Amino acid sequence: MTAISETLDNGLTISGHCAPEFSGVLTEFRANFVERNEVGASVCLSHEGRTVVDLWGGLVNPDTKTAWEKDTISIVYSCTKAATALCAHMLFERGLLDYDMLVGDLWPDFATAGKEETTVAMMLSHTSPVPHLRDPIKAGGIADWDYMVDRVAAEAAHWQPGTRQGYHGLTYAWTVGQLVRLAAGKPLSAFFRDEIATPLGLDFHIGLPESEEPRVAPMIASDPAEVNFKSRFFKAVTTEPGSLPQLFLTNQGKANFNSREIHAAEIGSANGITNARGLAGMYAPLANGGGSLLQAETVQRMSRVCAATQMDAVLMQPMRFSMGFMASTDNRHQGGDSIILGDAGFGHVGMGGSIGFADPSAKLSFGYTMNRMGAGILLNPRGQSLVDAAYQSLGWRSNASGAW
Repeated sequence: MTAISETLDNGLTISGHCAPEFSGVLTEFRANFVERNEVGASVCLSHEGRTVVDLWGGLVNPDTKTAWEKDTISIVYSCTKAATALCAHMLFERGLLDYDMLVGDLWPDFATAGKEETTVAMMLSHTSPVPHLRDPIKAGGIADWDYMVDRVAAEAAHWQPGTRQGYHGLTYAWTVGQLVRLAAGKPLSAFFRDEIATPLGLDFHIGLPESEEPRVAPMIASDPAEVNFKSRFFKAVTTEPGSLPQLFLTNQGKANFNSREIHAAEIGSANGITNARGLAGMYAPLANGGGSLLQAETVQRMSRVCAATQMDAVLMQPMRFSMGFMASTDNRHQGGDSIILGDAGFGHVGMGGSIGFADPSAKLSFGYTMNRMGAGILLNPRGQSLVDAAYQSLGWRSNASGAW
């Protein structure tokens, strides 16, 4: 790979390595800082098990002018859901979970108030009936595991299990996360660390040790001027009190995701902390037959689209999910947000625009993290431009169909 060390026209620097055949990714990474208001970011690609792009640059903190370094990490929000789902699939292979089993068989307290017929697969695919909590979450509540598990177990069903799809933006941490804890006999954070992060050498944490806190780039809120307030999602957020979109964005127990309290907690839907190298590294085995993590048959099953709708009950737009992952979803012509991958690709975005994914058909794994959040609910032009450049570098020519 070619070593990269550049100072851009705006004074920001980018560093790392890039294989010549993937120079298009480097071009778009530069453009993000010069043309798309990137502040600090990292991008990493693995192809056929070989790292071909590993870039970072910009600023951790614009006020202090601290540079984004090779080992800078940041919160990746819902990219964490993929890590949580991966733990569940590993437990499936070990015979400790079954996709078709009733949740109540493992977690009896959950099987109440219309949720009795919920299966493990429904929880993984966002068709379980607890997309959010109706009543206010107490201040600091999402950092309190036992409190949140009890709240989710007591929540009355929002619909008959399996009959609607609604993104479990926050509650995924305590639906799938609790299943992992019960099946594994240890917390999700410990299972992920012991079975995935440590064996793969990933700098990826669900529950960040205090010793690592100095490396974390604080997140910068999105610019309200970029928000599409005409979208169905934001109309519901701003005009429909008690709606699922409004609950998703506002009923979070006044959580500050830049706080040590949130970084230290176990929130398997929202508080993973890593960089692009960590995301691409987690997906690399999945892009190459499962590697040391899973059998190829399990990867095929978990990556297959199993839930799709023209109107997700929370995101208020078309969405496509496999069991624990997002699939390519093209809303460019409908005024919504998109994530455009290859047909065989599966992964997850994080709020603000981070993303990790695997595409077994291309033997490609990908990670992108940043600190300046975009205003949409899926990818924004910064992340999508890097994804597009990755596919184009492999000779793929069009995503006009809605997938590469």
